[in-house]
Amino acid sequence: MEKLSCPFVPNFLLGMAGGIQYLKLKSVSRNPRKASEQTLRAILTYAKDTEYGREHGFADILEAKTDTELYARYQQAVKPNDYEDLRPYVEKHKHGAESILFPGKPVMYATTSGTTSEPKWIPITKEYLNNVYGKMTKVWLFNFIKNRPKVYAGKIVSIVGKVKEGEAPDGTFFGSVSGVTQRDCPKFVKKLYASPASVFSIEDYTARYYTLMRMGIERNVTLIVTANPSTIVEMQNNVNEFYDDYCNDIEHGTLNASLNIPQWIRDDIQPYLKPNPERANELRALKAKYGTVLPKHYWRDLQILNTWKCGNTKVYLDKFDGSFPEGMLHQEFGYFSSECRFGLVLDDTNNTVLFPHFHYYEFIAEEDLDKLSTGDAGVSPAECPDAKEHPHFLQLHELQKGKRYCPYVTTMAGLYRYNMNDLVEVGDFFEQTPTVHMIQKVNGIVTITGEKLHERQFIAAVREAEQRTGLKTQFFIGFANLEKSNYDFMYEFAEPTTTQEQAEAFTRVVDEVLKEMNIEYKAKRDSFRLKDPDTKRMVPQSFEQFKARCIAEGARDGQFKLQLLMQDENRHNKFLDLVVK
Repeated sequence: MEKLSCPFVPNFLLGMAGGIQYLKLKSVSRNPRKASEQTLRAILTYAKDTEYGREHGFADILEAKTDTELYARYQQAVKPNDYEDLRPYVEKHKHGAESILFPGKPVMYATTSGTTSEPKWIPITKEYLNNVYGKMTKVWLFNFIKNRPKVYAGKIVSIVGKVKEGEAPDGTFFGSVSGVTQRDCPKFVKKLYASPASVFSIEDYTARYYTLMRMGIERNVTLIVTANPSTIVEMQNNVNEFYDDYCNDIEHGTLNASLNIPQWIRDDIQPYLKPNPERANELRALKAKYGTVLPKHYWRDLQILNTWKCGNTKVYLDKFDGSFPEGMLHQEFGYFSSECRFGLVLDDTNNTVLFPHFHYYEFIAEEDLDKLSTGDAGVSPAECPDAKEHPHFLQLHELQKGKRYCPYVTTMAGLYRYNMNDLVEVGDFFEQTPTVHMIQKVNGIVTITGEKLHERQFIAAVREAEQRTGLKTQFFIGFANLEKSNYDFMYEFAEPTTTQEQAEAFTRVVDEVLKEMNIEYKAKRDSFRLKDPDTKRMVPQSFEQFKARCIAEGARDGQFKLQLLMQDENRHNKFLDLVVK
């Protein structure tokens, strides 16, 4: 491969477009208190004449004379929300109504898993798309240059979702915001992608990974972007399995005819495929030399790998430790979800720089999370009948470095005091504004590789499996196993003679029901990032034995609580002691 040089065109153009927005971000970050007030006033003014704005008195809130009064009025008028609180309003938008949560209608929806069997439909407005996914994406692309000036000297492998997956009843499409962001990126950047967007419409994940890597491995890739590091693991697994097939395809300019790829996608990809025997021979020589060929061998000039590194995703980093070039920057993707692009990581830390000019942020300190009442958390009284004192909501400028908080966000896309259900930790400050990084999900949600599986869904899936199989459980519990990238489902069956084979069949039903209920769980299972769940049978009186052990170790009987889906290695090990040998 030729020696890399700094590419003038992308560096100059992104330096101009991204540099301007970067300076604006620095400016507003010097006074987060002022930025928070201005942003909340802008959002309330934008939405005051909508159905939601009128119901919650946005116009009256805006009459506040000070920022303190503004926040107090807002908290009094608008209770903290989760998605189920907003779903009725979103449904009206989906069926064509305008000016419900925001003026007009959304330009698209992003879909993600919810706490019930119905997915969340996250509305994306033109304003949100243009600002948070437009202007700030230019900052993101420009920032790559600041960290590695040669990052655009080669090709880009970017793993995104399908732009359009379907339509709402009124015809508004739903799909991947990451796909739309890539679709709408500057043309000079789009030319750098190693494969066309049609690749992401390949439904068969083996075929999709194969196509991505067959096209990527042929080229000198200098930037890889994929939020989930488990995708990197599966891409390399595909390399290990099909390396010789890649070489044959690259030599002849073909794409494996046996793969399940629609003809229209093959036609779209064909212009990218030319016979390249020289590269095929290089790749064959690498295998002869190293045996197992890794990214540091076939992408020697790689400048930046951009993935999540925080929270549960850390477990995947060990799986490809030492696989990439030594001089490469592995940069944190940032605190990001379908609901909200919270900010960007701009350096080699894991800290996300927030957007105080586009989002209004509130936070509950970790130690106050147990004060959440039914209304605060968006949980129905039937599920949580014991109301508690209200927690204190903190403003952005009140956060302290090293402390942990649960964030709530208000946006120009119809989210108002929206509970992110995450625990984040404050890092260093960007100018005068705190940065954050992800620690874990909270409130009964577990995620190994982005599936966001809720305890309610697991309980419902077990109950449905009982109906379908005729097997009854006395007790059951599930644990996330990060090392194995799967779940450990454990049951105490009412009939002690239930065999391991029957139990495993029961788990297969639970697994299928979870796929039906949770679109993210299905996607991660179908793409092999989430492995088959394991099945354990527990001894009789398993819960009672576990509780007795905990009390003997100092737990208070009257305060003993147990979630049925957890990521908790200590409790997991205690239940493993109760497994039928």
